[in-house]
Amino acid sequence: MTDPLLQDPSETDEAQAATKAAVFNAAERLFALHGFQNVSVRDITAEAGVNLASVNYHFGSKDALLFEIFRRRTSELNRERARMLHEAATRNGGKPTVRDILEAYFAPPMRWAAPDNDRRISMQFIIRARSEGTADMRDVLRNDVSHLERFAGALMAARPDLPKEDVYWRLHFVLGMVHNNRFAEFDRLHHLSGGITREGDTDALLRRMLDFAEAGFTA
Repeated sequence: MTDPLLQDPSETDEAQAATKAAVFNAAERLFALHGFQNVSVRDITAEAGVNLASVNYHFGSKDALLFEIFRRRTSELNRERARMLHEAATRNGGKPTVRDILEAYFAPPMRWAAPDNDRRISMQFIIRARSEGTADMRDVLRNDVSHLERFAGALMAARPDLPKEDVYWRLHFVLGMVHNNRFAEFDRLHHLSGGITREGDTDALLRRMLDFAEAGFTA
């Protein structure tokens, strides 16, 4: 007799793909909203409307599911950054400006995080990964710098007069702007400024960030 908790092997490929996508999307949403430790496999499968064995069947484990979401979303984000950088290089004869380079890095996560963007949940998940991630995620965050290498190289080409060490340090400093400019944290700034800094316009916020970051590379 077939164990009812096991995935039905007779299920069509299309149905299995739909189940896997339902688990993925439900997990991403729940993890982003409630935190990695506060969401169980049972929570995920209930949200997705699938049987309890679906997480292990399609992903291997809860941690493997977490890592798959992280891997896919960070890859999508970095592909968008690379595309913008390539387009900036094309517009500028292979030599994008400092501002163009920084915009290619800043704009995708800022736009994903906007309150009216469908990718907001994905950005919330990535933000959580920085503080709550599994060992595999932390390893990637510490050691995988491949997406940053193209930006460091572009900045060195744009500012050949700067020592490479200075470029790396300045890039490190401006990356902190991405990690700390989250819409959820603006209330604190609003209180600090007495209400004059409330910012709901993503494009306006991006311009402010670029003005500041560009000055750090042109001073």
